[in-house]
Amino acid sequence: MVERNKEVLLATGAKAVERLIEREFYRVDAVVKRDMSGYPALQHKLGDQIARIDEDYRESTEVPVPSPDWVKAVDTLAKLPSKGDSWIANILGEIHKTAQAQYKNTMDEYRKAVSVRHSLLEKMMPYWRRLSQTLDQVDKTIIGLHERSKVIDSRMAEYEDIRNQSDKAVRMLTSSAMTQFFISALVLLIAIGGAVINFNLIALPMSEMVGGGSYIGNFKTSNIAALVIILVEVAMGLYLMESLRITHLFPVIGHMDDKMRTRMIWVTFTILLILAGVEAALAFMRDRIAADMQALRHALATVETAEPVSSWIPTVGQMVMGFILPFALTFVAIPLESFVQSSRTVFGSAVASLLRLIGFALRLLGNVVRYIGEFLVNVYDLLIFPPLWLENVIRNKEQHTEVSDIIVNEEVS
Repeated sequence: MVERNKEVLLATGAKAVERLIEREFYRVDAVVKRDMSGYPALQHKLGDQIARIDEDYRESTEVPVPSPDWVKAVDTLAKLPSKGDSWIANILGEIHKTAQAQYKNTMDEYRKAVSVRHSLLEKMMPYWRRLSQTLDQVDKTIIGLHERSKVIDSRMAEYEDIRNQSDKAVRMLTSSAMTQFFISALVLLIAIGGAVINFNLIALPMSEMVGGGSYIGNFKTSNIAALVIILVEVAMGLYLMESLRITHLFPVIGHMDDKMRTRMIWVTFTILLILAGVEAALAFMRDRIAADMQALRHALATVETAEPVSSWIPTVGQMVMGFILPFALTFVAIPLESFVQSSRTVFGSAVASLLRLIGFALRLLGNVVRYIGEFLVNVYDLLIFPPLWLENVIRNKEQHTEVSDIIVNEEVS
């Protein structure tokens, strides 16, 4: 029993981990198709931006202005001694004026060149920003893939432990199964409460549709009809979740092709929508029927009561509840699947523990009976010892008397 339960637990855990690993690979595949597929265009874009930046950078380099050829001649004339000659002073003055004019022209050209370089550097800023944004996007994609790879590695390590049937994996799966069992049981209890509210919401108006005096066995037909509607809603919710591949209670639905599953999704959703509309209408009828029944009771009691203030808030609230509850019951499929899958492990563990407890109790009872038997034997020996000893003494005495009589008789004869 224990080994069988362990095999089922490991098989269920391996299947669940395989599903998680498959989901992670699907996510990685989606990321690769979404981001990595555009990497050739991204590489071309990066190359274009880098080429533009390099071109602008080359154009923005500072090229020194070449000195004019007459600078050497001026330098030679400037080194000549003037010796008070006026014509040399005039020549040097003219040279000074020409040098200042040339300096001004050179500085203007230099400022223009610097302005052009600054404009080129300013044009480079958008390319730098685009390049930075592109690299940030690539970095986020790589980081996301790295995180996914870590998750896959952890799942693979867990799967390897399960395949190796290690005690750690068994304890982990047992704890996880028990947690899922109790949580899913709690959610199912909440869902049952919602179903009870839904039943009370539509049971009264159903009596007007199928007849309040009709019975099937000991139950009203209206109550059975309301229960059937709720069960049909739950069944449609199960089929919808199976078609969406959220749950896997019915493998036949999950193995359908995408076209057939899409059709089934629309069919089940349409049926749920129709049933939700029917429940909203029944909730509206319930409010009207309740008001009519209250008025009838007051009329039969011949008691004058104040005219009730009509309010649309309860009616709208009941209609909204009647419309939402069928869709809320759809999600019962998720905790139901967890409950079904974990109940096998939990019940198996409970039965194994019960058998261990029964075995321990039987062993304890057997040991108690054995020791009680030994104790009773010892008590019996203790109680029987004095009579046996006395009997032995008397018997020995009688034998001694008989021997003495025989000896005396022989001597007399």
